[in-house]
Amino acid sequence: MRKQLLLSAQGLHAAQKNQPVLLVDCRFDLSDPAKGYSDYLNAHIPGAVYAHLDNDLSNPVTGDSGRHPLPDADRFAGFLARSGWQAGISLVAYDDAGGSIAARLWWLMKYFGHDDALLLDGGLPAWKTAGYGLESGQVHAVTTAAARLKVRDELAVSTTEIIKGLPGKAMVLADVRAAERFNGEIEPIDSVAGHIPGAINYPFQLSLAPDGRFKPVSEVREALLTLQVSHQANDLVFMCGSGVTACHTIFAAELAGIMGSRLYAGSWSEWIRDSSRPVEPGII
Repeated sequence: MRKQLLLSAQGLHAAQKNQPVLLVDCRFDLSDPAKGYSDYLNAHIPGAVYAHLDNDLSNPVTGDSGRHPLPDADRFAGFLARSGWQAGISLVAYDDAGGSIAARLWWLMKYFGHDDALLLDGGLPAWKTAGYGLESGQVHAVTTAAARLKVRDELAVSTTEIIKGLPGKAMVLADVRAAERFNGEIEPIDSVAGHIPGAINYPFQLSLAPDGRFKPVSEVREALLTLQVSHQANDLVFMCGSGVTACHTIFAAELAGIMGSRLYAGSWSEWIRDSSRPVEPGII
């Protein structure tokens, strides 16, 4: 499989016949954490293993963290080993939400030093639309040796860095939550509504077509460049509610050739852990 970031359903179907591919189902429902796995057992793309957002792609929540702390190297290496991944195998992640959960796995592979992950464009709906079959039940992968992981700290931004960077406009902080959450009109998940002062709103759905596939690269790039303006790409920092869907917009940026944007991993749910940190409602 040639180096790329996005794979069509047809491309995945062909690739599975020709070379090793680890397919990972990342479906997850924030309001019902058991639903994604239940849906996976009911029907998934043949050969896919399952990644649970809370258990496999995150560390346990602490009193200071957001809702989905980044997994440590041991936890993530264990997940990869149980899934049967090893260097040289392309990992393809998918979900049923435009890649908004699957992109977390793509980003974690990058964060831990492996740039051989892809997303299935359009996810499970695109696979079904293409007319390909599904299977049910648990896929039992052959456990592999734990992968060597090298944490790339430069890809993630801490709360301390956010506090230092925003007053002087040293970074562009883009919040990819829906506008009504950013504006503080509603907050269905976290205990405080609003956004970080100085942040701008850029909903992750702006990169997607109505069918859940990515828009043409030229359109994605044109839209994202309105954020960057005179800043360097690594000054672009993306956040969301808990550091999950923000990975989707980092993926979109790289798809569009804008390399080096970073993730505020703790995101809104970590920011509001300390009531002394400022919160701002209203449109920016």
